Amino acid sequence: MPTLETPRLTLSPFSFDDAPAVQKLAGDFTIADTTATIPHPYPDGAAESWIASSASLWLVQQTLALAIRRKEDRALLGAISLFAILPEHRAELGYWIGRPFWGKGYASEAGHAILEFGFTELKLTRIHAEHLARNPASGRVMEKLGFTQEGVLRQHAIKWGKPEDKVCRGILRGEWQKINQTVR
Repeated sequence: MPTLETPRLTLSPFSFDDAPAVQKLAGDFTIADTTATIPHPYPDGAAESWIASSASLWLVQQTLALAIRRKEDRALLGAISLFAILPEHRAELGYWIGRPFWGKGYASEAGHAILEFGFTELKLTRIHAEHLARNPASGRVMEKLGFTQEGVLRQHAIKWGKPEDKVCRGILRGEWQKINQTVR
């Protein structure tokens, strides 16, 4: 599995030593509340199972899930992934940041790194992402990364037994290249 570097972060494979921090951070109700697949309460053993599956899913190029770590102290801040990968075509972006680390730009910084990997190393044409309509902060991260809103899937998700609208966003390799040329 790759390790990606940014000015403040290291995106690297999870280890079993990360399981307690994953359970604590992802198990926070505010994280589970606005993500599609994180349960609450976060069951014992679930972090270890998820970490174990990460390596095997990468071996078949289906999912790349990386820990977001702060360089200065190696603290685990969250996770970022490309999943449902169709090689040389598309993937979906997913991420979460632990609540103590919100508002510091970590999701955007990690997002830039994984988009670069997806478009340059995996040769993807498109990366898309979805967020619950009631989670505009996640949408702002996607906007900062250059994603375009492509639509709203009305009552597409069920969270806590209630229908939820999902906002769909995407970015194409050419759009990403154009953004990177103007940034550099």
